Amino acid sequence: MNTKLLNLTLAAVLAASVAGCGGKKDESTSQPAAPAATAGKTVDQSTAGSVSGTVTLDGAAPAAKPINMSAEPYCQKSHTSPVIPPEVVTGDKGALADVVIYVKDGLSADYTFTAPSTAMPLDQKGCMYDPHVIAVMTGQNIEVKNDDQTTHNIHPMPKDNREWNKSQPPGAAPIDDSFARAENAIPVKCNVHPWMKSYIFVFKNPYYAVTTKDGKFELKGLPPGTYTIEAWQEKYGTQDMTVTVPAKGNATAAFTFKPGSGD
Repeated sequence: MNTKLLNLTLAAVLAASVAGCGGKKDESTSQPAAPAATAGKTVDQSTAGSVSGTVTLDGAAPAAKPINMSAEPYCQKSHTSPVIPPEVVTGDKGALADVVIYVKDGLSADYTFTAPSTAMPLDQKGCMYDPHVIAVMTGQNIEVKNDDQTTHNIHPMPKDNREWNKSQPPGAAPIDDSFARAENAIPVKCNVHPWMKSYIFVFKNPYYAVTTKDGKFELKGLPPGTYTIEAWQEKYGTQDMTVTVPAKGNATAAFTFKPGSGD
């Protein structure tokens, strides 16, 4: 083989090698794309109804010992009067706050729902969590802020979700996090200030509410049907009630807790 022919042969071998290593991949041998997930059905809002009602405490709220914040001078000076633990908060005529109302049973698993794009705020003010109880959907962000001039440590302790424990010094950026699975009453504590407690509820659907001091709630946009509605209160436990939601109509439910029922 003459020199010219040898050089041409080597050049051809080299070109084939480069094409095999760095050339465009043969599409015919690539893995097929995963099929797109099939979306479930959505609620027909033209026939949807609602459940509304009230939650009350039948009797006087129990006397509670004020929180001792003397271990943290800043926290103690943040309040002009003693701070009562927020286990039982009532308004006019026994209206009960911080009660979580939600659909426990009866909703078809065929429905799919999109989590809100807005984050649920959980603030730390005066070395207390505010709100005391929050509820979100799976995947919805929780935005934790520190309004105090002291370091806090936010520590949710779920059973079915990923646990996280994050420090937040004064002036730090908000902490954004979420939970992937539905779970009730996830306790939240602060490892720095042991009296700081809160609860997070996580739902797969939007049919939940947390009462304020007016004790009222409303679950909107429910498909017509019969449901078990549950009311959760930190100290008094849970109550269930069966309601039937008519098409384009409203069902009512009134929950009454009694002092001592959860002691």
